[in-house]
Amino acid sequence: MKDTEAIQKLVEKNKKLKEEVQQVIVGQEDVLDLLLISIFSGGHSLLIGVPGLAKTLMINTLSKALGLTFNRIQFTPDLMPSDIVGAEILDEKRNFKFIKGPVFGNIILADEINRTPPKTQSALLEAMQEKAVTVAGKTYSLDKPYFVLATQNPIEQEGTYPLPEAQLDRFMFSINLSYPSKAEEMEVVRSTTVDNNVRIQPLFTSEDILTYQSLIRKIPVPDNVLNYAVDLVRKTRPEQDDAPDIVREFIDWGAGPRASQNLMFTAKTHAALNGKYSPDIEDVQAVALSVLRHRVLKNYNAEAEGYSIDDILNRLL
Repeated sequence: MKDTEAIQKLVEKNKKLKEEVQQVIVGQEDVLDLLLISIFSGGHSLLIGVPGLAKTLMINTLSKALGLTFNRIQFTPDLMPSDIVGAEILDEKRNFKFIKGPVFGNIILADEINRTPPKTQSALLEAMQEKAVTVAGKTYSLDKPYFVLATQNPIEQEGTYPLPEAQLDRFMFSINLSYPSKAEEMEVVRSTTVDNNVRIQPLFTSEDILTYQSLIRKIPVPDNVLNYAVDLVRKTRPEQDDAPDIVREFIDWGAGPRASQNLMFTAKTHAALNGKYSPDIEDVQAVALSVLRHRVLKNYNAEAEGYSIDDILNRLL
């Protein structure tokens, strides 16, 4: 199959997949689009929102529609790293035997990831970056494709621990969830308070997703789009000579080169899912907020003036 035909087939299957998921999930189309861009780009996503917005249900439903194995880890203050990656035990013959933890799967839901201390949060770092875990000096490869989709309560809530910057940077996207509209909330209440069992049909396989990830990596990028993406990331750094005044005044530090890479990956995926064979500047702009918002740190001046990170990034865009 030619690459152009493969992209058209991806567009069709992606449309059917969203229809399948929307049998269960009401609204949140933008969030679903971003999750799918993240998955076909081969990256992890962080979903931020108050409890009760169906973050867990959305990820579980999406994993079924994608035909991938799904494990959920509930992060709590007493969770230990071995509860995530697994541990060695002595079997009946007094030999050490490794028991795999829930980190082994295709889609890992790290539920309320910021309710556990940094020591346990960091147990995911190797899995997210190397697609492997090391226990007692032995390295175990994880299944492919591999995605960590983490949910996080707003930092201001009690009993939360901010994620370390090194771990935040490993998330391709930071996605904000908002409350549903009244019409959507009425539909949620109507559909969830009756006996309504929906069976989700898997529309992809692991091999399909790996094939599409490889296809998207091969998509060519025009120089002007690459230049725009790199310039956008560099403008978030207050120490740059050409940094805008708003960045010098309100930003402590900006995004690193991984942001430029992720901006390019996701812009290509956004283009492909919309039937285009090459990304343009609009594709970069469509994913920029989700790629950058968790990689840019605002300062006290921004807090005092009431500027959010999204306000500053929107000014840059």
